[in-house]
Amino acid sequence: MPSDTRQRLLEAAFQRLYDDGFRNVAIDQILADVGISKTAFYKHFESKDDLLLAALEHYQRHLEDEFRTLVRLRGGDSPSGQLWALFDAVQNITDSERFHGCVFVNVAIEYPLPHEPAHVIAVKSKASIQRIVEDLARQAGAPNPLALAEELCLLMEGAYVTRHVSSNPQTIAIARRLAERTIAAHLGANGNGVVG
Repeated sequence: MPSDTRQRLLEAAFQRLYDDGFRNVAIDQILADVGISKTAFYKHFESKDDLLLAALEHYQRHLEDEFRTLVRLRGGDSPSGQLWALFDAVQNITDSERFHGCVFVNVAIEYPLPHEPAHVIAVKSKASIQRIVEDLARQAGAPNPLALAEELCLLMEGAYVTRHVSSNPQTIAIARRLAERTIAAHLGANGNGVVG
C-alpha cells in the first residue's frame, strides 16, 4: 500500500498532468498542492518525470478497475449486456465537468514517439481496455471477438476525441447508435438476447 503522502503526490500529479499537460507541470505546483517540501518529495520519487509516470500508471490501473465495475453495474451479469453498457462508461467520463479529452490520447499526442515512457503507458492503457472488451465479446459468443473489440474501441476513441473537440453533447448518442449496429452485426439482431 502506498503511503498517504505518496498517494497524495500521485493524485495531485495526475490532476496537474491532466489539467496542464505533461511537459507544462512544474514540480513546485505539485508540492504546493500536496503541501510538502522538496526534501519530503525526494523520499518518494527521484524526479518529476518519475512521479508523473507513476501517476499515469496508477491512474491506468484505477481506470481499468472503474471501467470494469461500471460496465458490470450498468450491463448486469450478461457479457452481451456489458457490451451494450460500454458507452455508459464512455459517457460517464465525457460528462464529467472536468473532461477535456482522454488523458491517454492527450499524453500520446504530447509524446508521439513510440519508445517514450509516457507513450508506452498510453498504449498499455488502450490495450488493457481492448482486452476487457475482447473478453466480453468472447464470453458473449462473438465469432470474432478481436474484430468486435477493435471496432468498439475505435468507436469509443472516436467518441472521446469528438466530444472533446466539438463539445457536441450528442456525440455519445451517435456513438451508441453505431455501437448497436456493430454489436448486432457480430452477435445477431438481439445481441444474444439483449435488446439494444
